[in-house]
Amino acid sequence: MIKKYLRWLFLLLLLFLTAIAFYDYFQSEFTRKTFVFYSIEDEAWVVEERMIKLGDSQEINITRYVEDALLGPFPQNCLPLFPIETRLLSLLYDDNVVYINLSEDAAMPPVEGGDVLNNLKTLYSGIKRNFSSIKDIRLFITGRAVFTDELAEYGKFAAQDGLW
Repeated sequence: MIKKYLRWLFLLLLLFLTAIAFYDYFQSEFTRKTFVFYSIEDEAWVVEERMIKLGDSQEINITRYVEDALLGPFPQNCLPLFPIETRLLSLLYDDNVVYINLSEDAAMPPVEGGDVLNNLKTLYSGIKRNFSSIKDIRLFITGRAVFTDELAEYGKFAAQDGLW
């Protein structure tokens, strides 16, 4: 008799926990973000939209964006920005400046003849376009600043041209 009650109690507890999980999932907010990748077939840039779950802070939201960008494109005919092994080592958001530290794989183009600087610029502009409050982005690979002058100049040029 006690086994029967324990079984019912366990099932009710399981049902309650499942209901809480569903409630939490459906109450969470998502936002649409754009990603840019290069199409092999069309030899043109392709804009891809994805839904990203909003976090409790801007730092979490930017982290989710960068991690999604590192996953690469969904269409098979597009090139990733970085080799698939590339990981986000750390991200800091302080006073509207983002500091992004990528793994050493980011220093290599994902395909032969690729251009690491252009891929970093694409990530840079994607972050600026999707998070308008950001003043500056500093990119690092394994803790070392990369293309500091080039990205600063690119940021000034793009801001003047109204790219974001």
